[in-house]
Amino acid sequence: MGKKDKKKGKGAEKTAAKTDKKVSNKLKKELEAIGEDDIETILAQIEKEEKHRLKVTESIVEPPSRRVNFTLVAHPLKDELILFGGEFYNGQKTLVYNDLFFYNISANTWTVVKAPVSPSPRCGHQMVVTSANKGQLWIFGGEFSSPTQSQFYHYRDLWVYHLANKQWEKINTPNGPSARSGHRMICHKKQLFVFGGFHDNLRDYRYFNDLYIFDMEAYKWHKIEPTGSLPAPRSGCCFTPLPDGKILLYGGYSKEKIKKDVDKGHTYTDSYCLTPIKNDTTGLRWKWCQIKICGLHISPRCGMTMTAALNNVAVCFGGVFDVEDDEEMLSGNFFNDAYNLDLEKLVWRSIVPSGKKEKDGKARRRRNKEDVENMEEEVEETEDSTEIQQSLQRTTISDDGIFKVSIGPAPTDQASASVQGDSSNTSSVFVPSPRMNCGLAVKHGTLYLYGGMFEDGDKQITLNDLYSLDLKKVDEWKTIIGDKEPQGEWLGSDSESDEGEEEEEEGEESEDEDTEKDETMDTN
Repeated sequence: MGKKDKKKGKGAEKTAAKTDKKVSNKLKKELEAIGEDDIETILAQIEKEEKHRLKVTESIVEPPSRRVNFTLVAHPLKDELILFGGEFYNGQKTLVYNDLFFYNISANTWTVVKAPVSPSPRCGHQMVVTSANKGQLWIFGGEFSSPTQSQFYHYRDLWVYHLANKQWEKINTPNGPSARSGHRMICHKKQLFVFGGFHDNLRDYRYFNDLYIFDMEAYKWHKIEPTGSLPAPRSGCCFTPLPDGKILLYGGYSKEKIKKDVDKGHTYTDSYCLTPIKNDTTGLRWKWCQIKICGLHISPRCGMTMTAALNNVAVCFGGVFDVEDDEEMLSGNFFNDAYNLDLEKLVWRSIVPSGKKEKDGKARRRRNKEDVENMEEEVEETEDSTEIQQSLQRTTISDDGIFKVSIGPAPTDQASASVQGDSSNTSSVFVPSPRMNCGLAVKHGTLYLYGGMFEDGDKQITLNDLYSLDLKKVDEWKTIIGDKEPQGEWLGSDSESDEGEEEEEEGEESEDEDTEKDETMDTN
């Protein structure tokens, strides 16, 4: 029996090896046809070029180009924001970046810093910042895509950028997480916590729910085996430390194969708390507990960005919810609403800017009886308009029969919503456009929002605008960089061009047929 089992195992290994070889040969032929190198060769060339850089260079530049799936954090010691990496897709070609930008808030200038031996271009990575050792940036994982998106490479490397001496350092420590992107990483009590993510090589994919801790003093990875009720594998969730030493997880996304070439996505709305075990002195024993967040109900979505703010509060913006009507029809609802999460009470609240108040103080005049009567009439009108607004809030902007996109705010429960700011004049107040995976960072009580993307039919529109919102006043979103071309650069894929040509040919054929019919009718 033992020998038979051994032969069976070898046979399975040989079959798998043959399958991999066939797939590899097929991919090689496809790459030759489109004139693209294999992804290992592309990355090796990039690393070779990086090694030729021997000194640090700094240049004041224009704002970063359009991108999504980058990371944005606030400088721990200066009045600056820091942006790294990201990707851009124009319908035909994908660009992945490894540039490091510093945005000087008071001077409104962008500086790009190029330092020797930097991380390879990536997107879907995670970056956290700490004030330790005169300031550090820590980056883990992410992915790289070839220009045609026919190849993907996922990273499992850990890097630290020393802000004081402008130097990158690769941390070569074993036993870390596997290669992945879409994971979440936070810095908590001199430790890095890495959770979840996914790995996709176009042949198959896998989502994770594992947990790793990196000791930032001992430079050592630990795989944690928490007890309790574990969250399902997912990527793109919200993951943030709580004031009491626990860690909160909310939402996320995953997909599973239903049958060949058919996947079903799942958007999570559940919440978990990662709690340290009492009397544990190692800091490595934790327990998952499923919890419920109170307050305002947030509609299901993924791609909602979260960042920590002052006074034990986290702030979120945007996201998207995909509705799979059937195997071929997919509709997406993109959001531009902002939320405040009280990390002590675990309560959601909506952030609604009030609009800039008039300087002459007219808004604060005492009202007489006639004013009160007018107010009562306005309340009735507001209730009616609210019902109308709720019925109109999902607006379809594109429907090509295969992919339908709607844009609108999330439905809200007016009874439970706790709105920040004076909401007496919110109808005309500007709010950044709907998007997913934007960058959020808070500095000196001001929220900054940069970039992201949304989809218009089969177009993927990537943004490069920048806005700010004073979280104390919550009066208005200020535009720092407006998007001069809201539709961005979209060249369309070859398949789209083919479809367009086919539609034109069909249109010409139908016109010819109509002409022939008319001529026949005239002859008769």
